[in-house]
Amino acid sequence: MLVEKLSNSIDVKGCLEKLGVDSGGINILADKAEVHIIHIKDLSVGGANILKQDALSIGADLAVPRGTVIALTPKVDCILIATTRHLKALAKKELAQPFGLKELAHRLQEFTKREGTHKISIMGVVNANDDSFFTQSRFKDENAIVKIQKMIEEGASIIDIGGVSSAPNSEAVDPDEELSRVKSICDLIKEKKLYEKVDFSIDSYEPIVIEYALKSGFKIVNDITGLQNNAVCRLCAEYDATAVIMHMQGTPQTMQINPHYENLLSEVYSFFQERIKKAESFGINNIVLDVGIGFGKSLEDNLYLLKNLEHFRTLQKPLLIGASRKSMIDKITPTKVEDRLAGTLALHHEALINGAEILRVHDVKEHFGLVQIYQALRKV
Repeated sequence: MLVEKLSNSIDVKGCLEKLGVDSGGINILADKAEVHIIHIKDLSVGGANILKQDALSIGADLAVPRGTVIALTPKVDCILIATTRHLKALAKKELAQPFGLKELAHRLQEFTKREGTHKISIMGVVNANDDSFFTQSRFKDENAIVKIQKMIEEGASIIDIGGVSSAPNSEAVDPDEELSRVKSICDLIKEKKLYEKVDFSIDSYEPIVIEYALKSGFKIVNDITGLQNNAVCRLCAEYDATAVIMHMQGTPQTMQINPHYENLLSEVYSFFQERIKKAESFGINNIVLDVGIGFGKSLEDNLYLLKNLEHFRTLQKPLLIGASRKSMIDKITPTKVEDRLAGTLALHHEALINGAEILRVHDVKEHFGLVQIYQALRKV
């Protein structure tokens, strides 16, 4: 007899199929193999005691503070440790319970929704401005087209074009000036019909820039303000463009002045819920979410978002992550911008593990390799 400890990240369904498990039992067993760790904040102490007993009764568990059983405080934070199968059972039990457990039951049901293998896309970055923080991403006119064609050859399926820096403390730019920077690139993309080879994204929140890009064959609007402007919403709907909704605390000029959150995951989640509702009210059909790494976030915030990215998958929208060569890498291991590729790949690999579907990058070739290796590991 041989006994082998397998990784929790293996393709459980694939292993069960190879084992010859009955098809009807594969999903049941897969649900038992997936463990969830769920942090519940400000739960009524009465609800915590009920949930604790219900969890134990089905083989799950709830970690609670000392004194919970004697109701030492009116509310407590707790951590639920349960498999997908446990969550389904708990959701049914708590629907009939008081103390806010009915609301919790609905949230638990969301976490049980299983998704198929998600498609991973690489979004290459091309900047048409002179103050982008990474000099090697700056291109103009024909040079930009050469770079775009190279990125397509290297494996990019999306190209993101921007004319304004959104780095911390960057200067605001007049919309007409921004348009003048990207206009020739848009014209060449349209002339050469490059939009037939790859999807183009305009990195802007200015309506006149966005409209010109959409008329040039662009299909994606990458808005760092998260559709704050109604005019941008109307344009996305009119051209049936995909809207990338990014979270940012403050503006590029103020966002890194002591950013602070009471409950980071919940605040970003609520922001997405609000802006998704707004987008859908305008008739926007396709939405991508970006938690905004480096946009009004501390180093700890950025790492926490990447580590817990799966929290946002219940919103049922593709997740985009852009940590490419950002200063958070320098804060972990001091490096110049041009030397941050290794750190970028490490952060983006973590993002993939936790559910990212689109990586916004400066280095397409290296990320294409990363994705191939990641997907090979997921099939084992």
